[in-house]
Amino acid sequence: MAQGYLDTLVTPAVAQAQSHYFGRAMATNGVPTTDPLGEDERSFIAARDSFYMATVSENGWPYIQHRGGRRGFLRVVSPTSLAFADYKGNRQMLSTGNLSKTDRVSLFLMDYPQRTRLKILGHARVVDAREHPELVEQFAEPADRRLVERVYLIDVVSFDWNCPKYITPRYTAEEVAEALAPLRARIAELEAQLNS
Repeated sequence: MAQGYLDTLVTPAVAQAQSHYFGRAMATNGVPTTDPLGEDERSFIAARDSFYMATVSENGWPYIQHRGGRRGFLRVVSPTSLAFADYKGNRQMLSTGNLSKTDRVSLFLMDYPQRTRLKILGHARVVDAREHPELVEQFAEPADRRLVERVYLIDVVSFDWNCPKYITPRYTAEEVAEALAPLRARIAELEAQLNS
């Protein structure tokens, strides 16, 4: 875990709860720092085809939104910045509106088969795709560019890897097909032998 993650999130109320339940609070220096993404984080992000994004509304309510796309659609621009193209959706504009008032964002990336999760804190801004076609070209695949309405740019503050406890492995149709391919090939081979 990067130290800045807890330095950012362990508030006096969190420390008090830790003390109440565990007899003491985690040691933090209380000064949030920026932690650059390392190679493990960058590789993990590049392999994802979805993530969850949390924002906070101007009236204090948290909001969590799923984002999905082609594998690697969340782009690592540098060790301290991420970006992704945002496509036409349900037109509620909740995340976009929230970020116009409070730029704090939390990303939650899952690898269900490997029971691994990465949490990222950052500051995000949303830019209109019509005003920044160069960003659409940079962050969207050619076939998808006409669907892009916005581009999210995220300055990474810190990150944390969570333990695998209680993560139920789940598999995509593509992962299941890949795992079954050798079995299907063997069945076809045996059927051919039976029919000859």
